[in-house]
Amino acid sequence: MGRIGKKFEALRARNEKALIVYVTAGDPSLEITNKLILEMEKSGVDIVEIGVPFSDPTADGPVIQAASQRALKAGATLSGVLKMVAEVRRASQIPIVLFGYFNPIFAYGVDKFAHAASQAGVDGILVVDLPPEEASELRNHTDTAGIDFISLVAPTTGKARLKTILRGATGFLYYISITGVTGTAAPKIDDIARELGKIRKLTKMPLAVGFGITNAEQAKEIGAIADGIVIGSALVKMIDDHQNDKDLLKMVSAYVRSIKNALR
Repeated sequence: MGRIGKKFEALRARNEKALIVYVTAGDPSLEITNKLILEMEKSGVDIVEIGVPFSDPTADGPVIQAASQRALKAGATLSGVLKMVAEVRRASQIPIVLFGYFNPIFAYGVDKFAHAASQAGVDGILVVDLPPEEASELRNHTDTAGIDFISLVAPTTGKARLKTILRGATGFLYYISITGVTGTAAPKIDDIARELGKIRKLTKMPLAVGFGITNAEQAKEIGAIADGIVIGSALVKMIDDHQNDKDLLKMVSAYVRSIKNALR
């Protein structure tokens, strides 16, 4: 069992829910992203999703799209992101998921990527534009390297499709709480509860809910019915708004600590 599985086991033993946060690597710089990850771990973050900047992030809303553009302009690359992960690993054992799109991985070389990601200390990958039917091109390499393949489930996912997704899912299942792109709407608890209930009849995998969660109140409400919650756009916006503030790390730390406290 890898770091992701062990993390969920430990949290379950403490009757605690996972706080998973997303940051765009290289926004405003890879050095600051590194510092943010280490600071957020100290503040209670359980798993970090590191977004690999891409020029056409179609599943992301305007906040993360803008962050990707800033990171690319600052010179962030997949090679640079993997190097940063290796640097984080020297100081931390926090589970790390790379979040992104297949094009940069394909351009890098799938076999080369799987080896480099494993060597750097990546625990999971979430490739939003790679459906199960096409995932073998990557998974033939990443599965062998011991990297979890995190799968997405949407409110529009039918039962037959869900079963297909579950057959190949590892690590945890990421439930998208809204239809549309990230950071553009607030999730509805009754809808989430109903859909998670359907999923739990088919799997015992940990279920994490993301898209649209911004505050501790939402986190507590959703954490009561899920195994974890994902914070993305709200944190990315905070980093952008205060990137030149000398107290950026303290501000981010206070924010994620308030979310984590609601999950205990």
